[in-house]
Amino acid sequence: MPEAAALPASYRCALVTGATSGIGKAIVLALRDAGLQVIAVGRSREALQALGQEQGVVTVEADVRQADAFAQVLSQYPVDVLVNNAGVLSSRAAFQDMDPAEIDTMLDINLKAPLHLTRQVLPGMVQRGHGHLFFIGSSAGRAPHPGAAVYGSSKAGISLFCDALRCDLLGSGVRVTEIAPGRVQTQLYRTAMGMQAAGSELYDGYASIMPEDIAQLLLAALRLPEQVDVSRLEVFPTAQAVGGARMVKTLG
Repeated sequence: MPEAAALPASYRCALVTGATSGIGKAIVLALRDAGLQVIAVGRSREALQALGQEQGVVTVEADVRQADAFAQVLSQYPVDVLVNNAGVLSSRAAFQDMDPAEIDTMLDINLKAPLHLTRQVLPGMVQRGHGHLFFIGSSAGRAPHPGAAVYGSSKAGISLFCDALRCDLLGSGVRVTEIAPGRVQTQLYRTAMGMQAAGSELYDGYASIMPEDIAQLLLAALRLPEQVDVSRLEVFPTAQAVGGARMVKTLG
């Protein structure tokens, strides 16, 4: 089996948000193993302390909604790869029953925070003439899902932002990739449902994508020659219809 291609030599440092669990943690470790210095951003102090023991990983305890929290680390580490992964599904209620505060929470974390962080990182990438911006979207941003009117809207906003940003960056050497998965076995639903309920309703008996699968997809896009820009990767379990409309149980 041939060895995986090396990352472009110009990529040295990556920043990953939502880095303490699930997709974010898997991406941090995959990028570190690929030879990058990785800045792992999250809110769980205990999880960050564990990640900080990993060689090649620098941790930052911060809420992605606090854009000024990144100023110091960005002044120390020129970021070549930005992974906007942090996201929240804080309610699965029908829109008419939703607490209005949840609207702001999901839009602030899922849509506004990635835009603000990208705005901070992007001028340096453009100046250096290289960089790769990743956004972890969702199938809910590509097709309607019940109980996801606001979450889906936030991810749809990310999807269109990626397309428009790519237009602004033509010829700059900076790449933009959205990864829009179907069901991944993560803790995304813990706030809205609780872990036990999420497990029994969404994962037990289903063959889901694992966080490490998403990390490998990201690496595959990153390893391509710098003139190759993968605009969007949509990925689903083999037991889930494209768009997420239907998923069947396959495990006993």
